[in-house]
Amino acid sequence: MSYYHEQLALGRWQQFPLVTQLANIGSEVERAIKWKNKKNQTLFQSAFERMLELIDLTMADPKNRKRLKEVCRAREMLVDYLLYDNVYHSTDEQWRKYFAAFAVRSNILRRNDREQAVLSQPLP
Repeated sequence: MSYYHEQLALGRWQQFPLVTQLANIGSEVERAIKWKNKKNQTLFQSAFERMLELIDLTMADPKNRKRLKEVCRAREMLVDYLLYDNVYHSTDEQWRKYFAAFAVRSNILRRNDREQAVLSQPLP
């Protein structure tokens, strides 16, 4: 099977916390929305497929078992929104807000990890 995110599919994705996984999915969602709105089917299709790949990798990650229902529902709603009849009445803005929260939290975690690494260094 061929992957867009080859290294992530080989196990690196599972090293990320769920919040970081969702933040990265949000980046692909944003790209898919952008290219759909610009009516660029080729770039939309690529972003959409990358988004699905990351969602599927997130669903397959054992640590996310307790959040599987939310991730599966988001996948269902995104596919409906981006490809079908939008029966859930989603909007670009709703998806941006949903994923922005994960991006903010992921950035905070990354900053805290860097600060912790600096603090754990021995003094000269």
